Amino acid sequence: MTTRADYRHFERLRVRWAEIDMQGIVFNGHYLMYFDTAVAGYWRAMALPYQETMQYLDGDLYVRKSTLEYNGSARYDDLIDVGVRTQRIGNSSMVLACAVFRGDQLLVSGELVYVFADPATMSSRPVPQQLRDLLEGFEAGKPMVDVRVGAWDELGREAGAIRTTVFVEEQKIPAEMEWDAADAVAVHAVAYNRLGRPLATGRLLEHVPGVAKIGRMAVLPPMRGTRIGRSVLDALMQAARARGDREVILHAQTSAAGFYARAGFAPRGPEFEEAGIPHIEMVRSL
Repeated sequence: MTTRADYRHFERLRVRWAEIDMQGIVFNGHYLMYFDTAVAGYWRAMALPYQETMQYLDGDLYVRKSTLEYNGSARYDDLIDVGVRTQRIGNSSMVLACAVFRGDQLLVSGELVYVFADPATMSSRPVPQQLRDLLEGFEAGKPMVDVRVGAWDELGREAGAIRTTVFVEEQKIPAEMEWDAADAVAVHAVAYNRLGRPLATGRLLEHVPGVAKIGRMAVLPPMRGTRIGRSVLDALMQAARARGDREVILHAQTSAAGFYARAGFAPRGPEFEEAGIPHIEMVRSL
């Protein structure tokens, strides 16, 4: 019998009104949608932006077969957890096992069989060794992200590209406001996935003696909602501790205040505007 312990990754969903049928239960076909939603979360958990990863691997994954086995029914407004795991990897195919749980109760289980293929010719190709290693490493509990800390000379190219994407292109902050002389003296952190793709960054400055200031925290859009941003924040706080700082402050965009609060930061003072975006000062002891 399939149990929750069989799965490393879960995606939590809430059953919507549009997903139930005339019997008052989730229409059977929607469970494949639940599986697909959880598979997208599975890729995020491995720190792999899906489209970029497939382009890097010079192929794509196509569903060959889907199977479902119904043991129970989810109902409107239920909180369900959809588990995903790599069950086996063949030469050109791989099988993901999926299951829907309400609490510990198994409702639906199934398999998704994917074939790795050339997108242009749709002809199958061997599953790349790098992808095998990633899937097997994730299932074995290996870390999916490596955070490197260093100077701008070492990390500036990757950090700058992320900040350009997030601050200049997405948030429309003028480029001349984004770049300053502080980059040359700051401690920078960049998080990389296991394919070497930079995904998130931040920097650390001395505010006053004994007090550090963290800023320029940015995570690429496909990776938000994972713990990658937190890994960068933790690395910067550890760098501050290592040099003897006793406190760290930051100017959080108001929309991100919850993220910093979960890391132990507390708001201080009124909300203010910076680069046309609402901010709040937050502080934490080290």
